[in-house]
This record gives sequence, C-alpha cells and structure tokens, in this order.
Amino acid sequence: MKLKQNAFARVALLALAAGSLSTTALLAGTSDKAAAPVTPAPEEPFMTGNLTVLYETHFISYGQDVWGIGNSWKDALIHPSVELDFNLGGGWQAYVNTWWDVNSLGVTTIGSQIQEVDINAGVYYTDGKWKWQLGYGAWNYGSQTESVIDFKVAYTNVLNPFFAVHGRIDSGIAFDNGAVGQVGIAPALTLGPVALSFPVTLSFDTHDFHGGDAGFAYASAGITGTIPLTKHISAIIGATYYHTNKSVIPGNPTENFIMGSGGISVAF
Repeated sequence: MKLKQNAFARVALLALAAGSLSTTALLAGTSDKAAAPVTPAPEEPFMTGNLTVLYETHFISYGQDVWGIGNSWKDALIHPSVELDFNLGGGWQAYVNTWWDVNSLGVTTIGSQIQEVDINAGVYYTDGKWKWQLGYGAWNYGSQTESVIDFKVAYTNVLNPFFAVHGRIDSGIAFDNGAVGQVGIAPALTLGPVALSFPVTLSFDTHDFHGGDAGFAYASAGITGTIPLTKHISAIIGATYYHTNKSVIPGNPTENFIMGSGGISVAF
C-alpha cells in the first residue's frame, strides 16, 4: 500500500512540474507593463515657405538675355524671391510667390533700383511620383504688366523629367502673345550634406515670342549645389550654360554664354 502511495505522489509531482513548465511557456515574452502609447504622426503644417536672395550674373527669361550682358560677369544683379505654400489636403497645394530684379542697369519706373516685380499664384497637385502645376503671373516692369500662364508636369525618378508650357496672354510689350514649350530633366544626388542638381532644358518658341522666328529657342545645362548651414538656412551656388538660336531670340548679344549664381535660402 505504501509503495502505491509513493508511486501516486511521484506522478502528482511530475504533473505539477509539467503544468508549471507549460504555464511558463505560455507566458514567455509577455510583460505586465502597460503597452506603449501610439504616437500619431505629426501633422503637416498648413503653411510653409522660403525666402531666397541670389546674386546672378544675368537675368535670363526663357533664354532671353534681358540686359544684354553676354559673356560679361561684371554686373551685379540681385534677385530676391519669396514663396508661400498652403497645404489644402488630398495632394493639393496653393502657392503665391514674388520675384524681383534689382540692379542699376536701367532707368527704373518702380524705384530704388527695382527694375521688375513679378507676382505669381497657382496650385500644385501631387499624386505619387507625379506633380502638376498651374499658375498665373503678373510681371510688372517698365510701367507695364505682362500677364502669363504656366503649366508644368514633373515625374520623380533618377532623371526627374518634366514638361512645361509658358504662355504670354496679355503682353503689353512689343512682342506678340504666344507660348514657350519646354522638355527637360533634372537629375539629382547628394554628397554628404550637399544636394546637387543637374538641370538640362530644351526650349521652343512660337513666332515673335522673343521678336524672332518660331522653333528651337535654346538649350541649357547647369549644376546647382545646395549646402545646409543650419536647420533652416542653406547656401546655393550654381552655373548654367546657354546655347541660344539667334533667329528665334535675336536680341541676345551672343548665342552662347554662362550664367553664374550664388546666394542664401531660408525655409520656414
């Protein structure tokens, strides 16, 4: 009888040990600590913007060397600009910007060496890697306003190709209303903190857009480097080579020239 009792006790102990191991296995990897709270992704701000001030050797408007500088880099042209972008949701953004041409090369009708003030407004729409832009601009210079419409579609990949149309709809100047069509690429890469872009553009005019024939207007190729100085401030330096067609843009003093630029951009 005693042997039977001992055997029963051993079986009971084995069952208890097995139950304990089983419970330990079930509880392995669990904790009695409360689960960490899920932090929502930060909301994108409704408004962002940037202020940029560039020193440039030329004022180039769709291939036109506006001040006839040619291959000289002796003149200082200051080009400040400000853009505000408004997040409308669903991939939509509204924008408004202004760009100024400041120099002493002409007799200003605006004052303080401000030769031109452009105001542009429009929308961006982004869907995946595609981005569309449609906008209106009022370019004010020489006591007149040139009204323009801009359309652009770009795709984000290794080449960053784009197609753009710039239309003059109410010139108020000697040239005819018309359009410029452009195709191009803008490959980009980063070297440490420096962001580099290599834009290449081919541009075509309608008749008398720049006072000449219709057809191929210019080709350009450039390099731009953006160097972060602080979280919101970056230095910009670049150069662009232009080959223009004398029969389409007859006012340029030379068909081939290089424009240099450098300055500071502040994002906010």
